[in-house]
Amino acid sequence: FLPLVKICKEHGTAMRIGTNHGSLSDRIMSRYGDTPLGMVESALEFLRICEEENYHDIVISMKSSNTQVMVQAYRLLVQKLNEGGFKPYPLHLGVTEAGEAEDGRIKSAVGIGTLLEDGLGDTVRVSLTEDPEFEAPVAKALIDRYTNRKDHQAIPAIKNYPINPFEHSKRDSKEVYNFGGQNVPRVITDISRVAHISEKEMKAVGHFYLPELDKWKMNDLGCDFVYSGNNPIPFMLPNGMREIQNFEVWKNNQDQTNKYPLFSLGEFQSADNFHPELNFLEVLDTEIELASELVKDRSNLVLILKTYNAHGMPALRRAFVELIQKNNSLPVVVKVSYPDQTSDQTMLYAATDVGGLLVDGLGDGILISLEKEGEHTREEVLDQIKLHNSVSFGVLQAARTRMSKTEYISCPSCGRTLFDLQETTAMIRKRTDHLKGVKIGIMGCIVNGPGEMADADYGYVGSGKGKITLYKGKEVIKRSVPSENAVDELIEIIRADGMWTEPETI
Repeated sequence: FLPLVKICKEHGTAMRIGTNHGSLSDRIMSRYGDTPLGMVESALEFLRICEEENYHDIVISMKSSNTQVMVQAYRLLVQKLNEGGFKPYPLHLGVTEAGEAEDGRIKSAVGIGTLLEDGLGDTVRVSLTEDPEFEAPVAKALIDRYTNRKDHQAIPAIKNYPINPFEHSKRDSKEVYNFGGQNVPRVITDISRVAHISEKEMKAVGHFYLPELDKWKMNDLGCDFVYSGNNPIPFMLPNGMREIQNFEVWKNNQDQTNKYPLFSLGEFQSADNFHPELNFLEVLDTEIELASELVKDRSNLVLILKTYNAHGMPALRRAFVELIQKNNSLPVVVKVSYPDQTSDQTMLYAATDVGGLLVDGLGDGILISLEKEGEHTREEVLDQIKLHNSVSFGVLQAARTRMSKTEYISCPSCGRTLFDLQETTAMIRKRTDHLKGVKIGIMGCIVNGPGEMADADYGYVGSGKGKITLYKGKEVIKRSVPSENAVDELIEIIRADGMWTEPETI
């Protein structure tokens, strides 16, 4: 490494020192383990050599396909640079092998967006298993959010920060119905813009009515609650889903047992009628101090937290800090809403604003609201509801707080790729996308593949022309498998490991 440093210094050439979560040396692994600290110490070893040579044209990266690890590593790196008296080197942000389509965009935003909200990051790389020209617009959309943040509403300073930014620890919250406690974060899907919604239209939220059998089925993205607002649902819901109504509608409803009320702060203060098991109170971040004192002794209440601050995620995080400091352990669902925008923007913004909180253990649910949407046709609203529902589950999965579908860790195309990554990823996804919670790495070459898919349960790695090496974790199970047989062989490995289930049809 030293000769390389001297050559770069002589020619005025910049260098990137990058640590990959799956490629730590045996020595680092034995001392620090497969941890963010190990990633940081690995980079600092090389950085010390550079500084001894008075060479400072350096950018540093800490990449992982696990968003929690990636965020913690960058934060810890900055801490160690400050503690060690190093120069404040620029940071290059990226989530390794984020995948494709919606999942890839959401995963990238949870990692990169969280750090940008922290004020960290100087360059950004989004890695998608798509044609390269689709990557830069995603990175630009993430960065462009900060061009008009300068004059945002002031957020009160924090003197003592009660959250450890270097490791994931879920905020302690009491269990209310199926929120908080040890429950996974819940998905509430807003359908309030659809009057007299039909059973058939509920497929937008992952619940399917089968009229021939007069029964319901739910897929892996079936929401837990629907918010109907002032448009109550005109039929009985299946057991796996519950309805939330605005308080003014709920209080006049004959069925006040199977529906649940949502209060504004004013309504809550004056109300004398509550659901015995579960009520929702919507509060702004600026109201949290008042609301916290008002409700902290309640055992049947979930907070719906939102903000109008342009600097949304830090404002919401500040509200969580207030709750922690007040010892208020009520569950909190994070509510976000956006004006009309592209599907990509919805994925990226929700992943940043909610995913950044979930990475720090904050939040017991997600609600992407329709309240800022313009006027649209019924079909357009249903499409938006379907997107919001899917993105909600995607954010929870990318933040590693609720696994609801198969996760694919797949690399972008490059010159070393030994097969068509997009075609192969689509083929593997088609056969395995029903394996809830299973992580499959799809890597184009043997050079970086095994290290960069270190977080995967199973791996499919190009090892030669027309040849595939198959992994279980980091262990090679089969080598030089002909590519035409490799997907079948991968499925057999998953089956032998007891992780295979047959796909259901709906």
